[in-house]
Amino acid sequence: MYKILQGAEPSFPTLVDFLKEFPDISSDWLMLGKGPMLRGEAADAVARLVMPQRAMTSTEVLTVTVDSTGEENTLLVPLTVQAGYPGHFNEAVYLSDMKPYHLPGFERGTYRAFEVEGVSMSPTFGHRDIVVCSYVDRWDLLKPWECYVVVTAENLLLKRIGAVITDRRGSFELHSDNSGYDSYRLPVADLMQLWQVRGYISTSIPARPSTSPHTMERLQEVIELLGHDYHEVRKFLEESARERA
Repeated sequence: MYKILQGAEPSFPTLVDFLKEFPDISSDWLMLGKGPMLRGEAADAVARLVMPQRAMTSTEVLTVTVDSTGEENTLLVPLTVQAGYPGHFNEAVYLSDMKPYHLPGFERGTYRAFEVEGVSMSPTFGHRDIVVCSYVDRWDLLKPWECYVVVTAENLLLKRIGAVITDRRGSFELHSDNSGYDSYRLPVADLMQLWQVRGYISTSIPARPSTSPHTMERLQEVIELLGHDYHEVRKFLEESARERA
């Protein structure tokens, strides 16, 4: 080995000893310098380690605007321009017509604010509330049951997503907080952008809850200790209440 490291050519018996000691090494690679170093199952195992499954990301360009200091703006997408957003969200001219903001707590990162339309997410969000969102680059790493602005070629949707997205040929389920709206599935191929809700602005002050927050937290803890999913239990109870009504 010392002589080889100093530049001497290895002898044929030495090469044979290498192949006997390390049977997964390709003889073509060792003697001729051709092809992959490993062969068979060993090569497949290394490929799985160094070539992970392709990440699920948006194929669309994300265009942003910055202020005079180079910091990214938080753009407000009001209801009046949301119809054109799916077709023009990557156009600088279109984005330049929107009002830029810098919001406390949202100084670092890529954020966008969307005005809420309708009451499908009531009582969490009301009509004309504004949700402040961060850009989701990896759909396979999204946080299940959080609220997201889903951008498709047709429109913008504010919904909860119950599971990560791992297959472009599959579909994913969208959930509303308003019990009067049913869940439904959307093809992943229709998804263009995804924004996770990080906060919201509202001119409506929530009423005093009939059940204390502490009681609801304890109820959620008990449900999870029993091995159930809190959101699934809540969905079941809401559906049962609609059936009784």
